Amino acid sequence: MSGTDQPLTTRRAREMLGVGAAASPGELRRAFRNRAKAVHPDRSGGDAEAFRRLVQAYDALRSAPASEIPIRQPPSVQARRTPDAPVLQVSPTLAVQGGVLEHVMADERRVRITVPAGLRHGDRLRVGRELLSVAIRGDGRLIVRGNDLWVTATLDRTLMDQGGRTRVETPLGPRDVWITQKAASRGLIRLEGEGLPARGRHRQGDMFIRLQAAGETASSAARTLLRRFAAAWAA
Repeated sequence: MSGTDQPLTTRRAREMLGVGAAASPGELRRAFRNRAKAVHPDRSGGDAEAFRRLVQAYDALRSAPASEIPIRQPPSVQARRTPDAPVLQVSPTLAVQGGVLEHVMADERRVRITVPAGLRHGDRLRVGRELLSVAIRGDGRLIVRGNDLWVTATLDRTLMDQGGRTRVETPLGPRDVWITQKAASRGLIRLEGEGLPARGRHRQGDMFIRLQAAGETASSAARTLLRRFAAAWAA
């Protein structure tokens, strides 16, 4: 079977456009335009068949069902606590960016600790002669799960229903995201490589933006998200 006769799977379509599984509509458009410039039949050296296949790949990805894009919620990880390792509480923002925090040691000394970027639950950090066990504490709207950062964005109901672009504040600064029909129905957007930075044995994490309509309570949002995950796993 020749390269042009291969069945066009979703994976093959992504390879042709050079995009990942979580590519936004804007990223798909930019990737298509960049690839199309090289093979468009109206250009010198163009290839009509290659252009046709590229258009076919672009159309397939634009209409791909949401279930084809795997998004899995990482398990909750608790910090390991031992008698010889008191807990150092770190915010998600400090875990992402690093920085300085104040901490009261076992002997009641108040010290300033420089926290490196990329700490995870259960990591150990030596301060003087003490070894501290890291516990990352979120506030419900900003939490850390494993290597990933989870941010809750409250959006206008009209935007959730009709879609469009919006700006979400994150520990890495504002991020412009597209609210597509898929994203709204899933209630979740993933930004690859924008979670906790790689550190030691820990890989680079992703950022997950949980979409919550204005007026929806946190508990009802959590139940809705849980139902969506259950439906995705059952698919």
